[in-house]
This record gives sequence, structure tokens and C-alpha cells, in this order.
Amino acid sequence: MLAELRGLNEECGVFGVWGHSDAASITYYGLHALQHRGQEGTGIVTTDGEKLEIVKGEGLVTEVFTSEVMSELKGKAAIGHVRYATAGGSGYENVQPLLFHSQSGSIALAHNGNLVNARLIKSILEQQGSIFQTSSDTEVLAHLIRRSGERHMKDQVRNALKQIEGAFAYLILTESEMMVALDPHGLRPLSLGKLGDAYIVASETCAFDVVGAEFVRDVLPGELLIINDEGISSEFFSDNKPSAICAMEYIYFSRPDSDIHGINVHTARKNMGKKLAVEAKIEADVVTGVPDSSISAAIGYAEAAGIPYEMGLVKNRYVGRTFIQPSQSLREQGVKMKLSAVRGVVEGKRVIMVDDSIVRGTTSRRIVTMLKDAGATEVHVVISSPPIQNPCFYGIDTSTKEELIASSNTVEEIRELIGADSLTFISIEGMLEAIGRVDKDKNCGHCLACFTGEYPTELYPDTLQYYYQK
Repeated sequence: MLAELRGLNEECGVFGVWGHSDAASITYYGLHALQHRGQEGTGIVTTDGEKLEIVKGEGLVTEVFTSEVMSELKGKAAIGHVRYATAGGSGYENVQPLLFHSQSGSIALAHNGNLVNARLIKSILEQQGSIFQTSSDTEVLAHLIRRSGERHMKDQVRNALKQIEGAFAYLILTESEMMVALDPHGLRPLSLGKLGDAYIVASETCAFDVVGAEFVRDVLPGELLIINDEGISSEFFSDNKPSAICAMEYIYFSRPDSDIHGINVHTARKNMGKKLAVEAKIEADVVTGVPDSSISAAIGYAEAAGIPYEMGLVKNRYVGRTFIQPSQSLREQGVKMKLSAVRGVVEGKRVIMVDDSIVRGTTSRRIVTMLKDAGATEVHVVISSPPIQNPCFYGIDTSTKEELIASSNTVEEIRELIGADSLTFISIEGMLEAIGRVDKDKNCGHCLACFTGEYPTELYPDTLQYYYQK
């Protein structure tokens, strides 16, 4: 993926297991399968029933968890996390899971998403004497749990969950149980599986395949699962609210071998490409996709349009993360280092370039230039998402509104800016039809806020200021 270059970055990934003799190793492999969701930091917390142990660090799963480190993690249960920094900054202290100790016991939290009222809650808690150890909004839940006043842990967690708003898929681990919670709108994917007698929870089903687990079901919006040695129980901490799974999970973030709400991601992306072929109707010689997340859509486009699919762009998979830097000049250099055009494929050809999104436009411009420098006579850009015009408040880094090229430019203006011969975005209707989750009676809603500006949750002034004026 070119997320780091494009300005559209994955949120995070969570994985948990209860009831396995080698929980840490299972979690390691699960996190490795979810590495695409975050490359800045990773951590694992285990419990043997008496104490919680943690290992975490900045870097990739294979960098942080050496064989020596893994030997320190013993126990029958574990939760893990891979992180891309959204709310809060980067740095070791913000790497998850977060682990807290108190006289009443320890608690570890792993969180995928973003809380829209975190700043407000932090301000109130600090006025009441709380001291926060991190800048992550994840820590808010730990404070709310311990201050709830309820006697039992389950009631403490349920009470705390009722006070937070936004997108959250939480894994909570204590010495005696693992709790799993999904926000009332189900903005992030979260699934339950089994490996023998052990329960597995993961952000994506691809992690089940890697560890040999069997998919059981999706965690439901507003649901709280309690998993311990006695089994699993379920209850709800929220009233029914409209389902709003993030559409970008299907378009970009999730691995193509994952299923979300029963729909295979690769199939959904391929259908988007087919729908684009109908909506765009471009005369060309070859179709190519920007590796990796756009390949499925490019194959679908080529199949529907009857135009050959060719590998017109090659991704260099050995570029170290050191070269991915936030400055504009280094970001553009990073595009050159990560992608190469195949002259033998595109020279003298009219090329349809399929990509999943345009955020700032920087990467699209560089790729169009790259293809034309390699001899393409025409480059027609088709995008398998609608124009991204609004920032995301729910755990995806889509930049500020001012940085989003579609927020202040028409499609024709964007085409001119990126130097394409034509530019087509998929329609919202076409995207929904391609995904296949359009039956309102089955509670198959999507969050389309980055396209429409209609957000499924209440937004708070400090959050709006952070994203619109920072």
C-alpha cells in the first residue's frame, strides 16, 4: 500500500485470544496478519491468571517481538495491537496495549478507532484530579472504568463505554477475563472466532486464517462480550443505533482476503472496478492498478471493459520506512522509490490507471507523470472511491479539510492538477451497489462522512477545531 505516501493512513488493528496455552505466539501471528493496519508500533499483553505482562515497542511486529522477547510472555490469554498514530502522537508511551496497575488489579486496553469526545472527557477528568500518562485517547476509557464506582468489572466497563463517543473496537484484559466492545454504530470491523477451545477476536478475518481459527460471527454494534474460563457471554451497553461501517474498509484499508459482514473485500473491490467501467467508458489499450490495494478494482475494470489488464506499475517492496517522511519533498521522492512504471507495457499505449483514492493529489500527479515519462500516450485515472472532501474523526488520518484536494477543487480542476487526460470517481451509488450492502432491512449502513460530510455521531467543537484548523 502507498498509504504513507498518499496521506491516507490505516487506523489500527487489534487481536486477542483467551484459553490457549501459547497465547502470545498466536497473538504474534495474528498481529503479523494485521500489520497493514499500522506500522508505527506494536505490543502484546498476556495473563497467566495471576499477573499481566507486557512487551511493546516502536516498529514492525517482526522487529519488536524477537524470540528472546517472546519467551517473556507466558499465559493462557493475550491481547495485541498494531498502531498507526491518529489521535495523540507517536512515541513509545502511546504504543498499545496500555497497561495500568492498581490495588484492585491490573487492566490492559487495546483500541482501534478514535473518540470524538476524548478531549472533553480528559479536561473534566483532569479538573477532578486525574493524571494522564499518554496523549492517546485510549487512556480515557481506563480512567472512566476505575472511576465508575461500580463493584464488578463488567459493570465498570459498561458504565464507562456509555460515556465515550466515536469509533471504537476495544479489547480489555484483566487477570481473569477478556472483554470486547464495539461502538454503537459499528464503525470499525471486529470479528469473533475459535481455535479449538480458545476464543479469538480480530479486526479482520484474515488473521483467523493465519492462525488456523474458525470464523464464528461479527461482533455487533454496541455489544460487550465477556470471555473467561467459564465461556463467553454477551450483552449490550447501548440502544440500537444506525449501523455505519466505514466504507473505506472495503475500498482501501482491509486486506483483500478478509471478509467484512460476510462480504469478501477482494470481491467488493473487483465489483467497484466493474462499476467504474460502466460509469467511465474510456477507450484505451491497457488497464493497470496502483499496487497493492487497487489491483482488485483494476482487474474488475479490465474484465468489464474488455481491455487487457497489465502490470504497468511495479512496487518496490524493499524500501525501508526511514524514507517515508512527512515533508512534501520527501513524500514525492518516496513515490519514486516505491513505484516504477513498466515501459514495455505502457509505451505507446493509452493507459487506464486505477487507484483507490485521491487525498492530496501529490501521489496521483507523480504516478501520472511517471507513466507518461515511460511513454504512455494518454493516462486516464479512475478512482474506486468517491471524492474525499471531509476529514475523518473516527481513526483514519485523512488530513485536515484544507489539505484534501477534493474539498476545494472540482473533478476537472483535480484532473488538471494531476495531469491526467481524464479523471473519473466512482459514484456513491455505484460504490454501495458494488459492495453489496444496500439492503436497509438488514441494517447494512455505511459511514460515508468523508464523501458526504454527514457524520453518524455528534461532533464536538474542540474536535472540529483540531481537524479543520490545526
